[in-house]
Amino acid sequence: MLVPFRTRAVEEGYPWEDIDPLPADEVDRWIGHVRPCAVLTSGADGPVAGAFGGPLLLPAEVPDPVYPYLASVDFAALPKDATDLPLPSDGLLLLFASLDEPDGEGNYGQAIYVPVGTPVEERDKNTWNGYPGDDHYQRIVDSYPQGELRARTEPDLPYHQLPGFPNADELVAVWCDTADRSGHLQVGGYADQEDSDPDPLERLASSAVREVRLGRWGGGEPVSGAVEDWVLLAHWNPSISGREGADVQWGIQRADLEARRFDRTFSTVYWNP
Repeated sequence: MLVPFRTRAVEEGYPWEDIDPLPADEVDRWIGHVRPCAVLTSGADGPVAGAFGGPLLLPAEVPDPVYPYLASVDFAALPKDATDLPLPSDGLLLLFASLDEPDGEGNYGQAIYVPVGTPVEERDKNTWNGYPGDDHYQRIVDSYPQGELRARTEPDLPYHQLPGFPNADELVAVWCDTADRSGHLQVGGYADQEDSDPDPLERLASSAVREVRLGRWGGGEPVSGAVEDWVLLAHWNPSISGREGADVQWGIQRADLEARRFDRTFSTVYWNP
């Protein structure tokens, strides 16, 4: 994927957006920021490494989730070195997300880690039901994708401005065309959304700090507002009628990830209807 990206950027440009060929040295420096990520999609090649939907299986001591259940990821089934994150070598990551009229404020999801061998019980997936009588939103949740997810390792490049790159917007446009991802679940890599300037992780970290200050998240523990202390745990690009153009990010402080504090995952949603 990096070869066609470089070819397009340096030799062809991107005629669809009137982008002329870009300086080779700048393109190569941009490629120097590459990160590996695991891209999980339905109906693709690669090992089965999770699922959209399916039964919700949780340890008895874990409270009922307050957000709709989206997917599970089997860390042991991810390709070796699929990300540069300090992930557990095995166990399941369960992801939850709300797509209810996001306004850019607050937390919109959660992540739960279930280590291998942990006794679990099946839960009602509708315990989140925070919008009784809202048939429109219930239809959106009922439209969340279902089915097995297969994983492949791909490179990822930034979707936001970086200092020292006068053609960052053009580089992002060429990369998005080359990567051509949609409707996927991604572990690691860079946060991506329609408006990615600044880095969506900056907005996520800022929102987490605000929610802690207001006493609405974090259990009273402080969090860092510095984007370099955070990593992208997962990203979801929904392909759902009524939420076209939405992007969901799950971010976590690197120290919390290393400590397996997945309860400290913070989620944001960007939606431009």
